[in-house]
Amino acid sequence: MLSYRANRERALPLESLGALVQADITEAADRRRLLDAAPALYGLVVLAGDPARVREGGSMEAATAHSMAVNFSGPMLLAREAAERMKAAQSAGSIVLFSTMQAVNVVAGSTAYASAKVALQHAALVLAKEVRGFGIRVNVVAPGVTAAGMALASIASGKYEHLIRDGIVPRYGRATDVAAAVRFFLEPDNYVTGQVLRVDGGATL
Repeated sequence: MLSYRANRERALPLESLGALVQADITEAADRRRLLDAAPALYGLVVLAGDPARVREGGSMEAATAHSMAVNFSGPMLLAREAAERMKAAQSAGSIVLFSTMQAVNVVAGSTAYASAKVALQHAALVLAKEVRGFGIRVNVVAPGVTAAGMALASIASGKYEHLIRDGIVPRYGRATDVAAAVRFFLEPDNYVTGQVLRVDGGATL
């Protein structure tokens, strides 16, 4: 099963992988509806994020409130509710949350976005500790500059060109690099929990 918040056109090509469910995970009713649609819950990947940039003339207060809802509280609460359902069903499983390299490396202008992702990383580790004895694993993937999704515009603008030019990374990340990390965490015999895996080619070293 796959979920999307608003961009149905982008989600439709993935329909062959499973049923599509529209849900806004910042809303409690939508989180319940989403989890109800997957009664046999063994794995959850929460790939939610918004860059929460403060545009010229914009409000840092508004951007921060929006970022905390989309990048922290929505994913965190969904993960906790999923873990409670796994515990109630006595079902082992894996939860994977998404952070960003900006949560482990200081980037100017990223206050609203990075702060929420830092909070999400810590909340994930707390949850991992709370459920470790129930066969439920909780991990975080922190991608670097990946040529997919919201990073495409930044790559096109040349914002990260110095990473290639200065030999910091050999190439930009690919969606398949991130997918491989998620697949690793979802494997049923995986013995890893409470970890943040940077998939950034060494950009944050």
